[in-house]
Amino acid sequence: MTEAVPAPQVPAPQADPERRAALLVTATLGAAGAAAGAVPYIASWGPSEREKAAGSAVDVDISTLAPGRMKVVEWRGKPIWILRRTPAMIEDLRKDTALLADPRSERTSYPVPPYALKDPDLRSIRPEVLVVFGICTHLGCSPSGPFDKDENAQLGAEAGFVCPCHGSTFDLAGRVFRNKPAADNLPVPPHFYVAENVLRIGEDGPA
Repeated sequence: MTEAVPAPQVPAPQADPERRAALLVTATLGAAGAAAGAVPYIASWGPSEREKAAGSAVDVDISTLAPGRMKVVEWRGKPIWILRRTPAMIEDLRKDTALLADPRSERTSYPVPPYALKDPDLRSIRPEVLVVFGICTHLGCSPSGPFDKDENAQLGAEAGFVCPCHGSTFDLAGRVFRNKPAADNLPVPPHFYVAENVLRIGEDGPA
């Protein structure tokens, strides 16, 4: 009877501590890199802080806005003009209606809030403060101004704003003059006064 020859014993491989440590470090770094890459991607699913603020109302202090001066602020990524008109400017706005394409803002392409049409010549809540989008209704350029009388050849003897792109002109109530490329007056954003000298742009006030 032949005796069974025992199989040779193969020694188990010994763990290499240095190799194991290197593998752990590599795995950890890889996981950290993946997580770091995922954070901006996941964050991109939600709106950015700028996007969140873009649609929010904006409060504007006009206490230091002198008569005849204009302040420009941004709401929803668009320029909003706030012009403090002088008594002479207000008086002139009641005289130039025959020169305007839509003196009473009756066209509906850019509806005007009712509270800004209590006086169609001024298109404002308060006579002295004009609030409009500073964007030409022709092709979306931003007009220049305000110009005083005889200060700009395109306006002639009138005061107002001039669009440098195609020559549309607007009076100091944002109404477009006749026979110009822009067919509509400058839009009026929703707004109201939260205090004597603080305007909130982007919301209609209490009824």
